[in-house]
Amino acid sequence: MASTLTEKSISQYIINREISWLHFNERVLQEAIDPDTPLIERIKFLGIFSNNRDEFFRVRVASLSRMIKLAKKGIQDKEDPQEVLNEIKKIVTSQEKLFTKTYFEITKELAKNGVHIINEKNLTEEQGNFVKHYYQEQMRQYLFPIMLENFQNIISIKDGSIYLAIELKSSDQKLKDNYALVKIPQKSLSRFLILPDEDDQHYIILMDDVIRYCLEDIFAIFGYDTFNAYTIKITRDAELDIDDDISKSFLEKMSDSLKQRKKGIPVRFVYDAAIPEKFLTRIRKKLKISGEDNMRSGGRYHNFKDFMSFPKIGSKELYYPAFPPLRHKDLLPNQSIIKVMKEKDVILHYPYQSFDYIIDLLREASIDPLVAEIKMTFYRAAKYSNVVNALVNAARNGKKVTVFLEIQARFDEEANIMLAGKLQDEGVKIIPTIPGFKVHCKLISIIRKEEEKDVYYALISTGNFNESTARVYVDYSLMTSNQTIAEEVDMVFKLFESRYTPPEFKTLIVSPFYTRNFFIRSLDREIAHAKAGKDAWVVIKMNSLVDKKMTRKLYQASQAGVKLKLIIRGICVLIPGIKGLSDNIEVISIVDRFLEHSRVFVFCNNNHPKYYIGSADWMPRNLDHRIEVITPVNDTEIQRQLWDVLQIQLNDNCKARISGEKFINRYRKSRSKKPVRSQFEIYNYFKKQTEELFIR
Repeated sequence: MASTLTEKSISQYIINREISWLHFNERVLQEAIDPDTPLIERIKFLGIFSNNRDEFFRVRVASLSRMIKLAKKGIQDKEDPQEVLNEIKKIVTSQEKLFTKTYFEITKELAKNGVHIINEKNLTEEQGNFVKHYYQEQMRQYLFPIMLENFQNIISIKDGSIYLAIELKSSDQKLKDNYALVKIPQKSLSRFLILPDEDDQHYIILMDDVIRYCLEDIFAIFGYDTFNAYTIKITRDAELDIDDDISKSFLEKMSDSLKQRKKGIPVRFVYDAAIPEKFLTRIRKKLKISGEDNMRSGGRYHNFKDFMSFPKIGSKELYYPAFPPLRHKDLLPNQSIIKVMKEKDVILHYPYQSFDYIIDLLREASIDPLVAEIKMTFYRAAKYSNVVNALVNAARNGKKVTVFLEIQARFDEEANIMLAGKLQDEGVKIIPTIPGFKVHCKLISIIRKEEEKDVYYALISTGNFNESTARVYVDYSLMTSNQTIAEEVDMVFKLFESRYTPPEFKTLIVSPFYTRNFFIRSLDREIAHAKAGKDAWVVIKMNSLVDKKMTRKLYQASQAGVKLKLIIRGICVLIPGIKGLSDNIEVISIVDRFLEHSRVFVFCNNNHPKYYIGSADWMPRNLDHRIEVITPVNDTEIQRQLWDVLQIQLNDNCKARISGEKFINRYRKSRSKKPVRSQFEIYNYFKKQTEELFIR
């Protein structure tokens, strides 16, 4: 078969990226369905699934809608965007049915375990009094109804927020029926109100139903006494159109674009299927919603993303067992991290190990009299960030602090603009965004004056310097004083400042200059070894495989006899296991309690393996349009650790999914083998290292 496959025929074995993304989100939904997942965690996975899907519509479906409009003007892409959108609708409809079924199954199981999600119709008298008191004391101040008859400004309907569309009637029919919209105050209050326990049973009511229960308190003063409320939600196009006005700074352009995002055209309108057709038509006209493509009926509740923050309630069996972050065996309490880095490379693997070591390093650098400069990239910072506090403290201690803050980090643009202002006010030098490129690499550079010369210390990470996400995102951070690597990390910061003059990197692999060619050369080397009868294999872990050229190169390597094992959490456009094309490729995807986010690349290299970690996935944007950094890992002990963790993941037979030519998202389970749940095994792997340290 290999000899008959052409470039054109191979293209049919490359999955559309949007469809593959939906396959990924289905794996998240599988975690909500899986009875082995604790019940509260299952309902949180429904929240993650819903949040993912909202972003998918805001970005990917919005882009397809734009492409359809361009196609109507005669500008056509290779793939028909309308066909893709039609396929998306089919998959989303199917997933939504499964989602709804799963929600009701979970709520039934929760009730059996003493946790009851009730609505306004189920309240006892005592619970009703509690809800009324809560409404008067806590919620009332946040509710500002919009009367639909007078409503004009459709952009005031916020993207992603949920509204109750309310019918107002009077039983004596003296008043003409009226209609209103009430925004549910999700940002100001929790979506969930915990009611008083009764007989060891726990009760929760959603904010939507608190408002439903108290509609009389809002509207009775106008003479209405009968109310019906239905949930609606608009999702808007979130792509930013950045103008090219040369008289404006980039920050001004970004601020203007963010204002425009709030006016983005609707890409989805979701409504309660129980809403009367006449009322729905009235709302559609007022909100200027048209076309079947943008509309979908649903259930009583929307914005399930709030279920990611479901209250901690009920017995401990409803949750994952605690995984407190572990101490690193090389970083002992009250010990200089810089001194350790001077002696050896160290790799952190969070959330298994504590992210606090990064804050400790920055704190130490901020007061170390020999440290002259600290440089750092920021993509997404935590809301209340001690990393930021450490940098501010360094500036106050007279250190020269430079931060590259990526303003264009999607959905964090406003937060990053505010953060830039805060840091500048504290004397931190902010390097502005590079128009046309996103800086996605995760770097720290520390320069110390030692014996009258500059000595460089560096940290290169696969994920953001964000202490909040570090509790759930699985990432690596390499801490090194290897001068070849550390000096080149500092050169990346010089690249930011020089803007358009890339330095020559001899050790780091930096996008968009070298990364694609580096990986192609690495695969070509394995292909040559396979054809020469030598051992040839590759192990790769990353978030997404989207790039078609790299996918074809992987197919070519498989056809040459290279053994390829890929661990890909998200989008994967490659299809493994096709005879004559990809039968030497194994792909697994692991979705579990933590989000797999690290990128690791290992090449056999004629049995002299080469190891790399970094920030880049194999997507066109990471290879060609972003500043990304991948570093070699030279320390043999760290290489062994990386290998051990990869092998644990490759042996996962509990949470690993496999896909093939004729199936997707099949759990890879083996009855004959001992169960291997990789995230639990990895935690125990590092725990054992820590325990051995204290035994010694």
